[in-house]
Amino acid sequence: MLREYSGVVRRCVIQFTGLVFILGSPIALANSERKAESALKSFYESSWERQPDYKSYQYRVEAALARQKIASSLLVSPASVEVSQKTDRTNSNQGASETILGLDIPLWLWNERSSSINLADAEYKKLLSQYYLSQLRIAAEVRDAYWNYQKSKIESDLALRRNENAKSLALDVEKRFKAGDLSRADLHQANGALASSEAFLVEAQANVINAEQRVRSLLGSEYLKKIQFGDIAKNIEPLPKVPENLSGLDSSLPIVAALVDQLEVAKKALDLAKSQTRASPQLQIWTTKGREVYGVPYQQSVAVGLRIPFGSDARNTNRLASATAEMVDSEVRLSYERESALSNVESNVALVKSAKMKLGAADKRSNLANETRQFFDKSFRFGETDLPTRLRIELETVDANRQAAIAKINYAVSVSNLRQALGLLPE
Repeated sequence: MLREYSGVVRRCVIQFTGLVFILGSPIALANSERKAESALKSFYESSWERQPDYKSYQYRVEAALARQKIASSLLVSPASVEVSQKTDRTNSNQGASETILGLDIPLWLWNERSSSINLADAEYKKLLSQYYLSQLRIAAEVRDAYWNYQKSKIESDLALRRNENAKSLALDVEKRFKAGDLSRADLHQANGALASSEAFLVEAQANVINAEQRVRSLLGSEYLKKIQFGDIAKNIEPLPKVPENLSGLDSSLPIVAALVDQLEVAKKALDLAKSQTRASPQLQIWTTKGREVYGVPYQQSVAVGLRIPFGSDARNTNRLASATAEMVDSEVRLSYERESALSNVESNVALVKSAKMKLGAADKRSNLANETRQFFDKSFRFGETDLPTRLRIELETVDANRQAAIAKINYAVSVSNLRQALGLLPE
C-alpha cells in the first residue's frame, strides 16, 4: 500500500513539475516589466489556436494519463475467465457431466511493472516539453511573417512618399520648363525620376500582397481582419535578460529540456526492454464440478497452475537493440543540440547589439538627410541649385529614410530572434 501511494505522489509531482515548465521556466528569462498585449502576441495566439497540436493536446494528455494508470495496475493486462461444459448426452448418455470454471491472471515480470511506471511518467514529461516546442515552432513562423509584413508595409509607405515627392517635383519642373527657366532635359530627368518612383511603388505594393498572403495562411481570412498590426515601436518585444555565463543556461532552453526528456524516455524504454525477457506469465485457477454416471454425487475440485512462456533470444535482442539505438541517438542529438542552442543564443546576443548600433547610425543619417533636403529644396526653388543636384539629394534622403526604417525593423527582428533562441513566446 505504501509503495502504491508513493507512486501516486511521484506522478503528481512529475505532472506539477511539467506544468511549471510550461508556464514558468522560459518566462523567468524575460524582462520583469510587463506591458499591454501587443499585436505580435495577438497574432501568435490567434495562429496557435488554429494549429492541430493545440486542438489535440487535451486528448494526448488524457492518453498519457491513461498509460500511467495502466502501468500502475496490479496486473499486466486484464484477467480472463474460461468456462467449459462436458457431457455424454449425445453419445452413451450415462449421465456423465463436468463443468470447468477457470480464471487466468496475467502477472508482471520481475521489474517490469516499475519500469513501465517510470516509462509512462517519462512519456508524460516528454509530452509537455514537446507541446512547448510546438508552440515555439509556430511562434517562429509568426515572428517571421509579422516582421516581414511590417517591413513590406514600411517600404510601401516609403515608396508612396517617394512617389508623391517625385510628382511634386515633376510638376514644379514642368511649370519652370513652360516658363523657360528649365530645359527639356531637366523635364525629362524629373519625369524619369517620377517613372522610377512609380516602379518602386508597384513593386513595394506587390511585396505587401505577398506578405499579407503569408499572414493569411497563419491566421485565416476571418482572423486577419481582427488583428491590428500597430506601430513598430510599440510592438518590439521586451529585450530579455541573458546571463553572462551561458553554460548554465542550457537546462532552461526548451529544445534542450525536450531532448533531455526524450533521452529519459529512451533510457526507461531500455530498462523495460531488459525486463521483458519473455511473454507475461499467467496464474491459472480452475474449479471443476462433475459426475461420471447418473446417481453418483457431484464431485468438486480446485486446481492452481502457473503458465510460464519460453523466452526468445532473437525477439529480446531485437527489442534491446532498438531501445539502445534510440538511447544512443537521443544522447548524440542532445549533445549536438545543446552546443548548437548555446551558440545560437550567443550569436543572437551579438546581433542585437549590432542592430542597435546600426539603428542609431541610421536614425542620425536620416535626420541629417531630411534637414539637407529642406535646405536644397529651398535653394532649388530660388534657382540656386540645379535639378541634378536636387534629384541626387532627394534619392539620398529616400535611401536614408529607408535605411532607418529597415534598421528599426532589423532591431525588432533581432530581439525576436533572441527571444526565440531563448525559448520565449511572443509578448
